[in-house]
Amino acid sequence: MSQLAAKPYILAVDIGTTSAKTLVIRGTDGHVMAGHSVEYPMFTPRADVAEQDPDEICEAVTGAVAAVMTKADIPADKLLCISFSSAMHGLIAVDEQGKPLTNLITWADNRAVQTADIIKKEHKGRSIYMRTGTPIHPMSPFVKLVWMKDSMPDIHRNAYKFIGIKEYVMHRWFGQYVVDYSIASATGLFNLNHLEWDKEALVLAGITPDRLSTPVSTVHVMEGIEAGIARRMGINPSTPGVVGASDGVLANLGSGAFEHGVWAVSIGTSGAVRAVTRKPLTDPEGRLFCYALKEDFWVVGGAINNGGIMFRWVRDTLATLEAEEGRRRGMDPYDYLTQLAASVPAGSGGLIFLPLLAGERAPYWNANARGVYFGLSLAHTKSHMIRAVLEGVMYRIHSVAEALTGLVGEPEEIRASGGFARSEFWRQMLADVMGTTLSVPDAIEASGLGAAQLGLFAMGEVKDFSGIHNWVKAGTRHVKHQENHDVYKRLTPLYQKVYHQLSREFDEIAAFQKEQL
Repeated sequence: MSQLAAKPYILAVDIGTTSAKTLVIRGTDGHVMAGHSVEYPMFTPRADVAEQDPDEICEAVTGAVAAVMTKADIPADKLLCISFSSAMHGLIAVDEQGKPLTNLITWADNRAVQTADIIKKEHKGRSIYMRTGTPIHPMSPFVKLVWMKDSMPDIHRNAYKFIGIKEYVMHRWFGQYVVDYSIASATGLFNLNHLEWDKEALVLAGITPDRLSTPVSTVHVMEGIEAGIARRMGINPSTPGVVGASDGVLANLGSGAFEHGVWAVSIGTSGAVRAVTRKPLTDPEGRLFCYALKEDFWVVGGAINNGGIMFRWVRDTLATLEAEEGRRRGMDPYDYLTQLAASVPAGSGGLIFLPLLAGERAPYWNANARGVYFGLSLAHTKSHMIRAVLEGVMYRIHSVAEALTGLVGEPEEIRASGGFARSEFWRQMLADVMGTTLSVPDAIEASGLGAAQLGLFAMGEVKDFSGIHNWVKAGTRHVKHQENHDVYKRLTPLYQKVYHQLSREFDEIAAFQKEQL
């Protein structure tokens, strides 16, 4: 019997890379009653370090829940459940009391780059990838653990468990160490076909299964939130918690991109291109990931490190004076910088930018990659340089899409989500680069919406995900501008050539930077 009449609301909690986002969603029609976000910093004292404070993130999540419950102004007993979304690839070592022995080592941390190279060359890296679906890269918790054996031997030896940020929050709230199949499948330690920890990967990582959380389905339900935490958040301790999935796969679900030929592209801090299949599917060339949504839903695709963070770099480093000018005019700095970019034609006058400032993931999986302006001349202005950065991010997305096409076929439609989807200029640029129709669902925070739909399924309120189509209203559609598309068709192969010509030099400059920074 349906509980929605008595408890019509779902609380979606999305623990992202830069902020915790919460939504209160009406389960009958997907209407967002309220939303809130709380940001937290990333510590980058060196070029290869990217860590966060897990306790600070816990506080941000708690505060974001409390704030959204106040905004939504609904009784606590009207919540059907809390459903979770989370960023992937993080690693925290904890002691027996659950206290962190390390910061959260995020996906952007590249200290394990040499370890990844060794695994690829000296061990069975390809076979491990084919079983686990996570490319061999320093982002992977598997590679981090192998690195930690040598770099942090005492912590590696003495840690009680190695967990991700969602597991850390779950343990605080529910007192359990569980990890959903989706997050587990992004660790490089999880066998996709058997849905259990991979024995060979564990041996190389130097750990046993008991030092990891217990894998559970993404629709696993927990009860018994710690009373003090529940009170602070304004919810009942008896409110069920649905473990949920990773933000990437939930973005596909929340944007309605879970059918053949419909892809999801999300660009937030980073970015990704994803398609859904009915069974695990790995790339013989090791370029793409394969992560679980449910036992019969798998998401194949590739992530890039340098998405919206590149626009932030433009604002804070390349175009600080222009950003300030935008503020003086009463505009959002990003809107003003976008106007400058739009003032020059597609192709930026032959200026190409490789936006690889944080190394890169798919399809190159090269942590040593670095940013490059190519073709810069005296004729180019700051506006050309800004536009070239934005185009460079789209070239990156195109590179991943090209690899994905070889595995699952051409897309018929692309659904856009994430912060970039708020910009009409960026959306149209992606349609022009890809040459594919782009649609923008009216719910931009697709991961939270996907978490809510998964919560309904877990609580037995729906039998499948078809109802998401009623939640996701079709928004703006972008069709390629043929003239711009023709320009980008000429420049994307050149972009690829520039990258490959510099692959060896990237290693040399990264080594130099490691010595200097």
